[in-house]
Amino acid sequence: MGQPVSLAGKVVAITGGARGIGKATATAFLDRGAAVVIGDLDDELAGKTAVELSARPGARVTGLPLDVTDRDSFARFFDAADAAFDAPVDVLVNNAGIMPTGHYVDEADRMTDRQLEVNVQGVLTGSKLAVRRFLTRGRGHLVNIASLAGLTGYPGLATYCATKHAVVGFTEALWGELRDTPIGVSAVMPAVVRTELSAGANIPRSMERLTVVDPEDVAEAVVDAVIHDRPKVVVPKSAGVMVASLSLLPTRAKFAVGRWLKLDVMFTESDPRARARYHQRIAVEEQPS
Repeated sequence: MGQPVSLAGKVVAITGGARGIGKATATAFLDRGAAVVIGDLDDELAGKTAVELSARPGARVTGLPLDVTDRDSFARFFDAADAAFDAPVDVLVNNAGIMPTGHYVDEADRMTDRQLEVNVQGVLTGSKLAVRRFLTRGRGHLVNIASLAGLTGYPGLATYCATKHAVVGFTEALWGELRDTPIGVSAVMPAVVRTELSAGANIPRSMERLTVVDPEDVAEAVVDAVIHDRPKVVVPKSAGVMVASLSLLPTRAKFAVGRWLKLDVMFTESDPRARARYHQRIAVEEQPS
């Protein structure tokens, strides 16, 4: 690990940046003097968020339309991001993702496919486009937002867990491929984040301190990963210790402990009313325009 990197004057592009973790991450980078390009499928909200954040002293931020499942859209986003501040993108944060909950057998086939398209293919596409540009210039940093769900399995999140396992494995392999280059690669793995994605989750009160964080906590972890070139970051660290400890157990024993801790019902018995608005939004967004 080399010297900490200054973010002043860097250009940071964030997918799914109009709300939640993305918006908090945009704010954190702006506070370090970086210019930020927010990309989001909801281009109207991306613009509103950019206007809101531009009110911060010295902030340089813009919002652009982006469909991470469309390679051409992603390429146009990069071109527009490079032009936005007359400087190439230095950091890409692949943050866009969706997380429907419920039993896998009840999940609509289209929603299964949509998770793979957004959470996996979107990350693969963005990573390839970014790294090719970074290698040409001899600098850059890629951050992929994964999840603790990429390290273990949670009932009620089967497909989501599959996608995040893919992101963790992909990011680690890509880091290995680029370890002898000046390109940084990081995976940030948060536990349950207080955003729309986790609304209504049935989290045991005794486990809240270990498993629930604010989007600002994740944003700080992303910034830290870039500044200090960290390959993997778990948020909070205590949750990573818990998951690592459970992973040492045989599967039956691990799930027995999870049942005792009531981790097995966090997403199978979530509040349907609290989840309804989010599920409705992603169901609408996955329809072709």
